[in-house]
Amino acid sequence: MRSGAKVAVVGGVFVVVAGGVGYGGYNLWNGVMGGETSPRSNSAQAPRTGPVTDEEVTTAARDFLAAWAAGEPEKAGQLTNDPVAAGPAVAAYHDGARVSEAVITPGTPTGTTVPFTVKAVITYENVSKPWSYTSRLTVVRGQTTGRALVKWAPSVLHPKLLTAGATLRTGVAKTAPVKAVDRDGTELTAAKYPSLRPVLDTLRQRYGAKAGGESGVETWIDSGSESVPDSPLLVLSKGKPGTLRTTIDAGVQAAAEKAVKGYGSASVAAIEPSTGAVLAVANSPATEFNVAFQGAQAPGSTMKIVTAAMMMQNGLATPDTKVECPSTVLSRGTTFQNLKKFSISDGTLTEAFRRSCNTAFIKAISKLSDKGIADTALGDTARDSFGIGQVWQVGVTASDGSVPESAGSETPASYIGQGKITMSALNVASLSATVKNGGFLQPYLVARELDDREFATAEPLSREVARGLRTMMTAAATAPDGTALRAMSGLASPKGAKTGSAEVDEQETSNSWFTGYSGDLAAAAVVQEGGHGGDSAGTVVAKVLAAG
Repeated sequence: MRSGAKVAVVGGVFVVVAGGVGYGGYNLWNGVMGGETSPRSNSAQAPRTGPVTDEEVTTAARDFLAAWAAGEPEKAGQLTNDPVAAGPAVAAYHDGARVSEAVITPGTPTGTTVPFTVKAVITYENVSKPWSYTSRLTVVRGQTTGRALVKWAPSVLHPKLLTAGATLRTGVAKTAPVKAVDRDGTELTAAKYPSLRPVLDTLRQRYGAKAGGESGVETWIDSGSESVPDSPLLVLSKGKPGTLRTTIDAGVQAAAEKAVKGYGSASVAAIEPSTGAVLAVANSPATEFNVAFQGAQAPGSTMKIVTAAMMMQNGLATPDTKVECPSTVLSRGTTFQNLKKFSISDGTLTEAFRRSCNTAFIKAISKLSDKGIADTALGDTARDSFGIGQVWQVGVTASDGSVPESAGSETPASYIGQGKITMSALNVASLSATVKNGGFLQPYLVARELDDREFATAEPLSREVARGLRTMMTAAATAPDGTALRAMSGLASPKGAKTGSAEVDEQETSNSWFTGYSGDLAAAAVVQEGGHGGDSAGTVVAKVLAAG
């Protein structure tokens, strides 16, 4: 396939125009063929094997693009390795998107991948607008036929068609547009704050009409799911946007976007402890999936905030109680160790917390086992004191966090944030916010009065437990041997923090976690394969807290 060859729609009729070597010239509408456009038949021979050749890549891509452009979905489907899915998807593209003209221009193949550009005109009720985008396809060898075929994925038709049920639509938008603003009235756009794109899409879907918006005519990706917001692509005629005030702080949001940008995969969320208002959410890369809110990952040693609360609530220790911190401990048949097998001799719970001693927290199991609650106490504290595991009505899609009942070696693992425990950056930020505030306030992004959402609630921390947790988190952030000292230095008091690292199967380096508060701002971050929590994730959180 040569750059410059085009498949076009002229006057509403799809034709192929010879724009370069490799196409010949043929009119799909009239069926006059001047070159090979259908797959070679090898019925008399054994199916070909081995990698596809350059010639096969060229031919397979050419034929598929021609069939797509010609409005022949069944034929296009047969030129892929999944005709059952591809054929209806190509048909839906033509019928749903209202494409009246289009030119598809292939680029230069790279191996088995062929990029191409679509320049189209969308027409709906006498309103037309140009639309262009790029996509790519990959050619593979069919497993049974041996033919060279396009590897089917919805993203071939458009790069934002990421799920099997999604399709393109043009018409009066199902939802009214919104002008989302931050807490002070500054407009929030995906262009300026890329991480907010999925948030803004969801806010439009849920609150467009409630905010007083009126729908216009658009082309959008219909997700096919009520739980996944539609994604607008092109506005043919503008509707009337309603203004929706959020809790986001534009300054903190900008800092969060910048803080995660330096890492390949990182997420951060920030909360105002005194209110529960979400001030920022950012992800790198910024995709349609909001990892900071929806991620479900082991939180590592940041979970020791909850474990320490559980120990105090059950009378096992206070911040000044002497606890054992050996280099290793055998619990439930599994040996656990501290980082580099360090130990603390004759230390307190505060010292074990600020240095993140795994074994000291795991040893609490023996005393809780005597009470018969070792497998359930952590989940009870997480739910009843920190709101983790309850239903959070944030205003957009968000994970509630999970601390399930454990058994066997899962129990000691859970005490240090491993096992089956899962949380998002928002959940872990809420841990710090709860400590700073002295009680859980469910995080939220839009006011509950807008749709009468029911917020999750929890019992306030007792004065002793709240004071104890703040003492330990302050020590971690300020003591010379505190694991969070470097990250938190220079931030305003009162401040506190907890580091964490979570080992994940098949990863050579652990995920880096960090959570902390400074003044009336709390935040948490996770950096995939970032190593020690005080390093990469700590840097992200510190930059966000400094912006508050």
